[in-house]
Amino acid sequence: MQQRFKAAALTQQESGSEWPARLALRYGLRGGRTRLIEKSQYGPLTLQRAFYPEGGTCHNYILHPPGGVVGGDSLQIDVRIGDAAHALFTTPGASKFYRSGLQRTGRQSQYLQVSKGGVMEWLPQHNIYFSGAHVALETHIEVARGGRFMGWEMHCFGRPCNDDAYTSGALHSATRLSINGELRLVEQLNSQADANLRSAVGLRGRAMQGGFMAAPCGAAERDVVEQILHCNGGKLYTEPVGLTLVDDVLMIRALSQQAQPMAALFTRLWSGLRSAWLAKAPCVPRIWAT
Repeated sequence: MQQRFKAAALTQQESGSEWPARLALRYGLRGGRTRLIEKSQYGPLTLQRAFYPEGGTCHNYILHPPGGVVGGDSLQIDVRIGDAAHALFTTPGASKFYRSGLQRTGRQSQYLQVSKGGVMEWLPQHNIYFSGAHVALETHIEVARGGRFMGWEMHCFGRPCNDDAYTSGALHSATRLSINGELRLVEQLNSQADANLRSAVGLRGRAMQGGFMAAPCGAAERDVVEQILHCNGGKLYTEPVGLTLVDDVLMIRALSQQAQPMAALFTRLWSGLRSAWLAKAPCVPRIWAT
């Protein structure tokens, strides 16, 4: 873990990054509870004290005190869940990526690993890209045989509530998910200015795109999600939404003009799938209510 961060630090120094930050966390099962057993951090990226609102499952809030990323900043997050451990992660608010001076790129990379019998629930609040932001996001998810991962990512271009459109900048986002060492999913989102937002094969004029994923899943989990999406005569979510189950990866993709409807949909999906798939009642992070 330390070697990974040391190598990254050299790369950042050579490229002139303005404010690098790194956070590495390792969890294990101790005395019937999932506990943080190793932590390494550098720069403005940290972890709030763990919560145990439902017994042995560890709830965690990842904090970025500056409140936003600018061009040249680089955030790295490395989280590893040990055998039979179970941890849930979220953030206290939306992650903001501000206008980049001289078109410098703000970067965020995430490496998420789940060992045999472990469970990770990755539930960050949405990303907001201000007009003029140049952003590169990279997420690697590795799930060992017998492990389980469930999480989401939500992208908001501009600030639609303030009629502040995303008219310039660039986003390059890539998410890769592997099961037992085999690559099963590559999810990419690339946008130059507002071209993807206006495209009929892109966001179709909407400001938000999001994805909810769970792996490894089968037909039973797909049926649970389909039932949620089709409840109330299919009126639960009125924006475009699609469901796929390919190579044991359950993926729900959605568009929206506002953050709240998408967050509500994904929370509903998480709650239902958590009950059916993990045999655990939903326990909503209390920070979402503040």
